[in-house]
Amino acid sequence: MDDFNKLISQEKPTLVDFFATWCGPCKVQGPILEEVKSQVGDAANIVKVDIDKNQALAAEYNVRSVPTLIIFKLGVAAWRAVGVQSADELVRKIKEHIQTKKDE
Repeated sequence: MDDFNKLISQEKPTLVDFFATWCGPCKVQGPILEEVKSQVGDAANIVKVDIDKNQALAAEYNVRSVPTLIIFKLGVAAWRAVGVQSADELVRKIKEHIQTKKDE
């Protein structure tokens, strides 16, 4: 839990995929996240959280359906969606939350 909090508290956006191993749409989302990672590289973290193994964390973020995707930045949930999301949409949302030095 401490590692999770450190990860989502970074300035770099962290996309968290709350999923379950028994969830069909979650299995579809997995390869999409790999594509997103290949497009954004080190500009963002992408983390998968199994809700069955991390029930307290899922409850803390009010995850009621899977997949639930949340982008965190500086410890705050900046964007949230439920259901399978396209790579294009996820890349676009991540880029909205990437702050470059010249933007500051």
